[in-house]
Amino acid sequence: MSVKAMWMMIQKIHAESHVSRLFILCDMVWCAVHYGVGYLEYRVFGWVYIRGKKRKTFMTMQDNLRVCRLANDKAYLPLFEDKLQFNEKFREFVHRDFLDLRKASFEEFQAFCQSHPVIFVKETDGFGGVGARKLSASDYQAEPSCRALYQELKDNRLFVVEECVVQCEKMNLLCPASINTLRMVTVLAGGKPYLMYTLVRMGNGTKAVDNISSGGMYAPVDENGVIFKPAFCDKTGELYEIHPFTKTKLVGFQIPFYAQAVEMVFEAAQRVPQVGYVGWDVAMAEDGPLLIEGNTMPGYDMPQNYYHLRDEKAGILSRFQEVLGERLEAN
Repeated sequence: MSVKAMWMMIQKIHAESHVSRLFILCDMVWCAVHYGVGYLEYRVFGWVYIRGKKRKTFMTMQDNLRVCRLANDKAYLPLFEDKLQFNEKFREFVHRDFLDLRKASFEEFQAFCQSHPVIFVKETDGFGGVGARKLSASDYQAEPSCRALYQELKDNRLFVVEECVVQCEKMNLLCPASINTLRMVTVLAGGKPYLMYTLVRMGNGTKAVDNISSGGMYAPVDENGVIFKPAFCDKTGELYEIHPFTKTKLVGFQIPFYAQAVEMVFEAAQRVPQVGYVGWDVAMAEDGPLLIEGNTMPGYDMPQNYYHLRDEKAGILSRFQEVLGERLEAN
């Protein structure tokens, strides 16, 4: 833990809440000891404003790990952690062509580039969009340049080569520079899938990815597929009712194909029942939803962002307890 970073966080919380720094420091330490909640979560959860029993409604890192241990068999995790294994296993939901550069010859790569004018490349186990690149394959049609690209991607371990997803026009209204995905988290209990929460993530208008760690922003989505709170950006710490780049009104925005997306992730959730707790990244193409990837340790902090909580200002732990019941308590 960085003491300097913690103190900077205390300063930010003080500036936002006008609560004394000493109180925030003491409360942070108390929460770390009693709840296992660090200073970053303390701010995200808005615990400077939330006291007493309400704090027990929040899912913590230990709670999240407990669900992972309960629901996910380690032997099956590579099917999700390796993006190419994921594409193969969930091919019918991926709806795009892809190539494995660990196996593909140069001739196969060249043919792929000739078939797809725009491609997306990334690591097999990358996180947060780091290293991912969107390329115009038409710039590499000549054999020397195509061969050089083939070798460059292999040297940089960018083994995942995919046909670029073409996003539907409605989602382009959020941010046309990035594929704006839904994070839909499911839990499988008694063979039945449950949707725990949905967030929509969107780019800031300057990058081809929507990842929060890359400067994107996120907003909560209700059971009808409607954004019901302003988007939050970790990088700026700001809330946005209107997208800063596209000027699209965010609160009240209806996600297209939402019912179909729920149906799709429910079907996908039953494909590998040994992995029952998954965060599905879902994109919306012109003809409906498709899977980007599945994450076997979904986040617990973003759906509990203080500024996104409903009026009762409660966390999401009760939802998991409702679905998993005694199995969660005993784990």
